[in-house]
Amino acid sequence: MNLEEFNRQFPDEETCRHYLEQVFWPQGRRCPHCGGNKSWPITSVSVRSGLYECAECGSQFTVTTKTPLHSTKLPTKTWLLALYCMANTSKGISSVYLAKWIGTTQKTAWRMGHILRTLMSVQIAAQDQLSGPVEVDETYVGGPPRSERGVKFKRGRGSRNPCVMVIVTRNAQARAEEIDCASHKEMKPRLLRLVSPKATLNTDELNVYTKLGQEFADHNVVTHNAGEYARGDVHCNTAESFNAILERARFGVFHTMSRLHLSKYLSEVVFQWNHRQPARVVIKKGREKTIWEPMPVLVKMASLLKHAVGVQLRRLANGGIRRLPLQQPSFGG
Repeated sequence: MNLEEFNRQFPDEETCRHYLEQVFWPQGRRCPHCGGNKSWPITSVSVRSGLYECAECGSQFTVTTKTPLHSTKLPTKTWLLALYCMANTSKGISSVYLAKWIGTTQKTAWRMGHILRTLMSVQIAAQDQLSGPVEVDETYVGGPPRSERGVKFKRGRGSRNPCVMVIVTRNAQARAEEIDCASHKEMKPRLLRLVSPKATLNTDELNVYTKLGQEFADHNVVTHNAGEYARGDVHCNTAESFNAILERARFGVFHTMSRLHLSKYLSEVVFQWNHRQPARVVIKKGREKTIWEPMPVLVKMASLLKHAVGVQLRRLANGGIRRLPLQQPSFGG
């Protein structure tokens, strides 16, 4: 979908609102306050379109109530256009260019971008544990150490850059979380939470992985120090590919990723990685290799917006944002 097709798909606010209602309420309109499924529209000249009243609790609501778009002063189309721009990139988009595309200030685009990245983190957290052959690696996000007179700083594990644990499967699923260091204490609880115990771990020869591998069905190691990068299907090349995309996003798009918002940037890269589909299989060096391509942009948008109900964000006094505790109504009988 190019920009012209997007404008044809969402020509006005009414169409955008109907699209959100279809995504948020696929099984019919639900009250975000009590979960009731009986409501009626409020029609009046002085009332905006899309306002409903619940028959069970009497509360009024719209499709954006108790979502990140709650009480927004921006048009719904601006939000969908921002989501379209972010979903159409492979390594992210900076707030400066996002502001140019959607017609807002840079500060507004920055806030909108982080709100959508927060939704991406919610969508990723709702996924199942990773299974099958799983590759685990660590990477350090940041540029090369700056030199000072008479001082030579180390790279990688010896640097002050934040450490990120990367977990990737062979079927285009990934998780990435910041950790204090590549230690057993830091990595074990995250691996047990994100990876199924029946999975097979593929790692490099770092000592911490030897003990971590005992928690899973099998553990394969490739020794990079000995020049070994693949042994049949045993390798960490998929995780290395993810690390390369993360580094290109930092270097080429955002230029810097602060520790305060690193988790949001990681969520964006993981979201783009997870929303790919196999396009074709090619033969390279006598082996079959699957070529992956991004999913259609509308599929990405719907996948993200389905997790928006119950996620509320508020502006801080210093211009930042904070997320309120998840409060979803009970839809049970």
